[in-house]
This record gives sequence, structure tokens and C-alpha cells, in this order.
Amino acid sequence: MIDAMRTLLAAVWLGAVAGAVAAPFAYVPNEGSGTLSVIDTRTDRVIAEIAAGSKPRGAAVSRDGTRAYVSDQTGNRLVIVDLAKRQAVGRVELGESPEGVGMSADGRWVAAAIEESNEVVFVDTRTDARAFTVKVRGKNPEHAAFSPDGRLVFVSAEDGDAVDIIDTDKRAQVAQVPVGARPRGIGFAPDGSRAYVAAENASEVFVIDTATFQIVGRVKAGLRANGIAVHPDGRRVYVSNGGDATVSVMDAARLTVEATIPVGQRPWNMALTPDGRKLYVACGRSGSVSVIDTERAVKLTDIAVGKLPWGVVIR
Repeated sequence: MIDAMRTLLAAVWLGAVAGAVAAPFAYVPNEGSGTLSVIDTRTDRVIAEIAAGSKPRGAAVSRDGTRAYVSDQTGNRLVIVDLAKRQAVGRVELGESPEGVGMSADGRWVAAAIEESNEVVFVDTRTDARAFTVKVRGKNPEHAAFSPDGRLVFVSAEDGDAVDIIDTDKRAQVAQVPVGARPRGIGFAPDGSRAYVAAENASEVFVIDTATFQIVGRVKAGLRANGIAVHPDGRRVYVSNGGDATVSVMDAARLTVEATIPVGQRPWNMALTPDGRKLYVACGRSGSVSVIDTERAVKLTDIAVGKLPWGVVIR
């Protein structure tokens, strides 16, 4: 009887461990403390803090969840983090002041926006080396976001009031779309038909048709709109508003704001869990991540992380 009970308890424990490993994790680069906070989205607790350069900003995680690629803005490099060992295992020189980082859906390419040289550097994850660089027309690129099919990269030109569009096969810029003042966050509809761009100084979201590169909608968001996250079902778009400490919930079909959710101070970049049930918002001035229940459109909790969290990536 005792042996049977021990076997049962062991099975329960192993199942719990397996569940914890399988749970998506939220990775938060903290530019003020030089760390990558790791949050278990099942428990909403920080389970690790990993050194990730002097001023980490953009981040992407490999498809298998084993590696993180983090831009070190003052170190001018991409830091490669082994997430099992919880330590940096490699570096790729990028250029002066790298910012946002995007990863292609197939996991092959990491694209990093480089502010000072006005270019995007593409790193091949098979070799962990620079593969090619594309100069963009816009000044001070902030984000580099892959379309769902990986064919295009949209780049927000922070000081150029425009979005630059790179064709990854041609390895060249093929279009530029004027938007509002100070574009920042970019997100795509799941089918790739639309791109949503937050313009911070305009406090608006611009909707771009990715086939024609034409603006097909504009939505007034909160004060200093900057981050974008698109729900997996494509019906809702979330916009972080840095000036009024809120997240706007936008109806993608009607192009209207249907809810506004208070969060921490200076909400910045965000990410959704794969099932779309929870949204994690980096709140820079609060040193925390606000967690939103997307079904009820309410904040669930605030999780203390490092100093000046810049964004969130979930895998």
C-alpha cells in the first residue's frame, strides 16, 4: 500500500513538473537592470533573472524555446541566451544602438533594427552570424517585425513618420508608407493581410493593407500609443498607451476602441499567450508587467520584474 502511494505521488509530481515545463514563459528584457526576467505564465511568478547585456531591449525566442536573442542597445550587439543554462552563450555584433528584434515564423532569421545607421541587420540562427544588412530610408528605426509568412519585414522609422518595408527574398526595401508622428509598435493580422502600426505622437493606430501598402484605416487610441499585440483570432488588437497608463482594446473589424484597461506606468511593448487568454504588458516606470485577462478585459495582477522593462516575448 505504501509503495503504491509513493508511486502515485511520484506520478503526480512528474506530471506537475511536465506541466510547468510545458507552460508558456514570458521573457522580459529590463533595460535598467541588464536582465531578462522569466515569468511562468501558469503561476504568474518570476522564476529566473538572467544577465543579458548592459541595456537589453528587443528580444525574440527560438521556436523550440531553448534560446533567446536579445538586443543590447549600449553594447551594440545581439546577446544569445541559453534558456536552460540561464546564461549568455554567444554574441553577434550589430552596429550602434540596436533596438527592436523580430524573428521569422520558421525561426531561421532574426532581424534587428539599428538606430544610428538606419538599417536592419539579419542574423541567421543556423550559424548565429550576420547574414545581410538592409539600409532603410526612414530615420531611427525602432522595430523590425516579420509578416506571418516571413516574406516582408515592416520597420517603424521612429523619427521618419513612416514604415519601411523590406522584401526578405530581394533583401531590399520595396516600399515606404507614411503614417503618423513617431511610429513604434507593429503587429500583423494572423493571415498577414493587415499590419497595425502605433504612432506615439499622433496617439493613433494606422492600418496598412500588406498587399497594396495602402493605409485602409486609422483609429484614435490613448495618449502616446506605442505597443501593439494582435489576438490569435485576429478579432482584437491591443494598444499600449504610454501617456495614460492604459491598454486600448480595438475591434479589428469595426476599427473602434471597445475597452480601455488601466495598467502600470509607461506601458510599452506587449505579448499574448498562444491561446490569447492573457496579455502581458511591460510597464517601464513601474518596474512591472501587468497581466490582462483578455476575455473579461480586466487586469489580473502586476508582476515585479527588473528595472525599466522594455517589452515581452512569450514562448
